[in-house]
Amino acid sequence: MDLLLVEDKDSFRRLLMQALEGSAWSVRAVADPQEALRALEAAPAHVLVTDLRLPGMSGLELIRRARRLHPTLRVVLMSAFGEPRDIVEAMRLGADDFLPKPFDLDAFLALLDRLWALAGAPPPDPAEPWIAHSAPMRALDEALGRAAGTDLPVLFRGERGAGKGRCARRLHTLRHPGAPYLSVAAATLGAEGPDPATLRLVQGGSLYLAGLEHLAPEAAAPLARAMDAAGPEVHWMAGLEAGAVLAPGLAQRLGALELNVPPLRERREDLLALARALLEVDVRRVGRTTPWLERAAERQLLEQPWPGNVRDLQALLARSLAHGEGAVIRAFPDLGVGGLEPMSLPWPAPGSLEAMMRMAARAAEGQLLQRALSLAGGDLPRAAEGLGLSVRSLGQRLRDQGIPLEDDGGSPLPRKTP
Repeated sequence: MDLLLVEDKDSFRRLLMQALEGSAWSVRAVADPQEALRALEAAPAHVLVTDLRLPGMSGLELIRRARRLHPTLRVVLMSAFGEPRDIVEAMRLGADDFLPKPFDLDAFLALLDRLWALAGAPPPDPAEPWIAHSAPMRALDEALGRAAGTDLPVLFRGERGAGKGRCARRLHTLRHPGAPYLSVAAATLGAEGPDPATLRLVQGGSLYLAGLEHLAPEAAAPLARAMDAAGPEVHWMAGLEAGAVLAPGLAQRLGALELNVPPLRERREDLLALARALLEVDVRRVGRTTPWLERAAERQLLEQPWPGNVRDLQALLARSLAHGEGAVIRAFPDLGVGGLEPMSLPWPAPGSLEAMMRMAARAAEGQLLQRALSLAGGDLPRAAEGLGLSVRSLGQRLRDQGIPLEDDGGSPLPRKTP
């Protein structure tokens, strides 16, 4: 992973560089905050470590501008002169920690180890919409609360698109909201099982196996061995389509606690509230005001069978936002999946033309991948075949884009770790 160090004192910068020698971090070190911003425009970093007092620009202003370029950038602020108000402001801007100088180098390295895990496996947003007005969802919410008090692996069963992945994120947030969380598409696992580096990344957190029905038969035994070897340091969760059968070894390990996720047609009381929550999430991306649903549009939503569950609802709302600019949605002319809506890309942060083109291309790739998944009904192997990619390659691209590899059921917009 990439670390950008900003420290204007040559001796201290060299000291920190020496402490990081031989580590897995790829380190760039600069003395000037403007040079740091140019470095971030040229190539993103996973973690920014910066001093508070810098020539020409404060560390706080650098954090503000850096996170504008890369919103998920992990940040550590250092200072020998930090006032409480500076620390509070740094945390408001998204800093993960504050290190008062002088500090112990072992503590510095331990902090970077924690940020490595959180950058590679960021925890879900605790403010992610969770709608549970209907009786089936209230029962599921109570079951999640009980499961949160255990360390048992949890298997979520439900139809495709019902929100199994969303339930996994909810359970993780109830158990340990600040711990690492990673979703891995089961279809991407080979005969060697999960990557040991991935298991180290999520120690103390959760690993969710999405689409367990797509797990290759030869991967079942290595996965079972990995679950045993990981021990209690990794909380395992998995999503399995209704009616699918697990291999016996996995059933023994994942069958202790099984929760059923109701389809959208069985939770009508949630539908309008869920639609509004999803609209609010989507409009934040483009800086619009959340449109109001008129009664005719509400009736349309309530009358639909929703064979694709929450994923269908998300796709419909995204199309409506792409086609309309008004403050009101009066009706949904097209409630089918088909139809090519125009691609709508967010404006990149100001910078060099090359940097803005890279950011725009990245946003376009994310939308193309999401559309391919939607057209494939969330079936990863089918989407990979349509794109001319291997399942593993598609899974990696989705992960690089921060796109969840499971049915969302109301997740926030994909978050990308640079």
